Amino acid sequence: MNTIILGATRGMGRALARQMAARGDTLFLLGRDEDQLAHSAADLQARGHEGLPGTCVCDLADATTFAPALSAANAALGTVDCVVVTAGLFAPQDQLVADLALTWRLFDVNLTGTIVFCEAARPLLLADGGGTLCVFSSVAGDRGRKPVALYGASKAGLSYYLEAMDHTYRGAGMRTVCVKPGFVRTGMTAGLKPPPFAGDPDPVARRVLSAIDRGTPIVYAPAMWRWVMLVIRGLPRFVMRRIGF
Repeated sequence: MNTIILGATRGMGRALARQMAARGDTLFLLGRDEDQLAHSAADLQARGHEGLPGTCVCDLADATTFAPALSAANAALGTVDCVVVTAGLFAPQDQLVADLALTWRLFDVNLTGTIVFCEAARPLLLADGGGTLCVFSSVAGDRGRKPVALYGASKAGLSYYLEAMDHTYRGAGMRTVCVKPGFVRTGMTAGLKPPPFAGDPDPVARRVLSAIDRGTPIVYAPAMWRWVMLVIRGLPRFVMRRIGF
């Protein structure tokens, strides 16, 4: 596949880029840090990957970077089969409550910026009869929970949007894959105590890549989180008020 990856400079994005490159996909990397983009490109090339026509700076907090980045990617790839968005922002609930400017930035990146980027990318996927839009949301958006109230709200809105995109455009050939990771050990979660079902980037990336190939509308990763969140979604409100999960 010819794939654009936004967020390929670290964590899950880098793990997914490595696996897509290993199987021969052609990748165009986007990210907000030019030095990290160069590092990621060098990492793939050192692993023997030749299908890397370019990189471009793109920041979800700056919508003016979207069109130039997508235009550069489209010109380099010729056709776009897949767009993957792994980029996002996380901060603990206590930090967000104490810093409204940080809260504003988190919603700007995770919700507004991501949706606007997807809207800008959608015509590229529909131009040749369809493709796959794969975006990382979170299990935090499945239910209002005290420890992730604000972060979860940003991801709940994103998941809602992605479901609507799948309903609207699958018939036209664009498959939407909403990834709902649980806790994954990456730089984003560094310093946080991992829960019992924590995952690692490489196994999660393999599960996501399988979902991309199949066009699975929703994928929980690690898989156990599907059942964890099924239970959580079914709990009465009076129970949710009492527990700290």
